[in-house]
Amino acid sequence: MSAVEARLAELGLTLPEVVPPIAAYQPAVQSGPYVFTAGQLPMVDGKLPVTGKVGLEVTPEEAKDLARACALNALAAVKSVAGELDRIARVVKVVGYVASAADFTGQPGVVNGASELLSEVLGDKGVHARSAVGVAVLPLDAPVEVEIQVELAQ
Repeated sequence: MSAVEARLAELGLTLPEVVPPIAAYQPAVQSGPYVFTAGQLPMVDGKLPVTGKVGLEVTPEEAKDLARACALNALAAVKSVAGELDRIARVVKVVGYVASAADFTGQPGVVNGASELLSEVLGDKGVHARSAVGVAVLPLDAPVEVEIQVELAQ
């Protein structure tokens, strides 16, 4: 077991299987020392645990937990390309999309779910630049979607 996966286990988390694409793309691709993930939905056991807009059908707290699930799925996608999560030198960028009610402005707090998970799991290597964007709707009516970019150690 890798050190990163051991840390996940300490946190009571398991790295999921890579979520299969729902369209014409790859879950992750490598270019040089970087791995870019596709947007990861908060799929758990092959399905979305909840759907809808944050601030209407989904609470910000629920959405923050869903962003954590997105980050776990992103790590699984990275592993599928990199082979081992211990190869991560650092998380460079996180982009989080939040399907938001018209008056919801708490996107940064929602995406903190992903950012906090990456820091908990990877320590200083998980500290990153980030964007948190409110959108009208996401695929499958997901409340949140997260993509990450990581640099691999050479």
